[in-house]
Amino acid sequence: MQLHYQTLGDQISGKSPLILLHGLFGSGDNWGTVAKHFSQHHQVISVDLRNHGRSPHSDSQTYPEMADDLLELCDALSLDRIHLVGHSLGGKVAMQFATQYPDKLEKLIVVDMAIRTYPDAYTHIIDAMMAVDLSTMQSRGDVDKALTSKIPHAMVRQFLLLNLIKPENNLTWRINLAALRANYPHLTQAVCEHTRYEKPSLFIRGERSDYVQDADIEHIKNHFTNAQFASLATNHWVHAEQPQAFIEVVANFLASGK
Repeated sequence: MQLHYQTLGDQISGKSPLILLHGLFGSGDNWGTVAKHFSQHHQVISVDLRNHGRSPHSDSQTYPEMADDLLELCDALSLDRIHLVGHSLGGKVAMQFATQYPDKLEKLIVVDMAIRTYPDAYTHIIDAMMAVDLSTMQSRGDVDKALTSKIPHAMVRQFLLLNLIKPENNLTWRINLAALRANYPHLTQAVCEHTRYEKPSLFIRGERSDYVQDADIEHIKNHFTNAQFASLATNHWVHAEQPQAFIEVVANFLASGK
């Protein structure tokens, strides 16, 4: 599958490009500040995963398939080695890619995501989005109001509403909600449980997030044997809540010899 991507900066001799993978319901646009900063030092490629953003839709969405999508992109762009950053869902895709195609990777950075299976936290959100009759909606504000009772957190709604587009004067969801709902049970599952990755990796967690717990760190160490760990004073959206601190941690890791 030919994924949609955005490129900032030129390829720099001796420096691997930096590919950024977003989380569930997101897109490559989510990395704005981070992408802009690192484009001074690397070519930065912000990717839309399948069924997200401007990338193609598919009825199927497994981690091996998403790793293959990323390999296809690397091959299309003639990228021999990359640095890879993934947040949340993108973090699991990044772990899958690292263990599936280790020769393609120089350094791996996983943001607030562990290896394990996660409980169902989002089916109700997908259902709420699918239940909105967009044909009766005139604006994002109308959709926001329609979602309020099922999704009371205003910041969550605003994030989801970034997926609304208005081609030919009719609001529609750009994201493939039906496929995400059908594949969501797979997306909650663990990755990399039968493999090991020995190259340098960095796992960054939000101190106020429950996505990566202390027990998860030991689990990660068993499979990512050259892993480093960092914590920032954030919730799950680490790079959005503390962009400068996030940039500093990532930059130090990329610059280190390990």
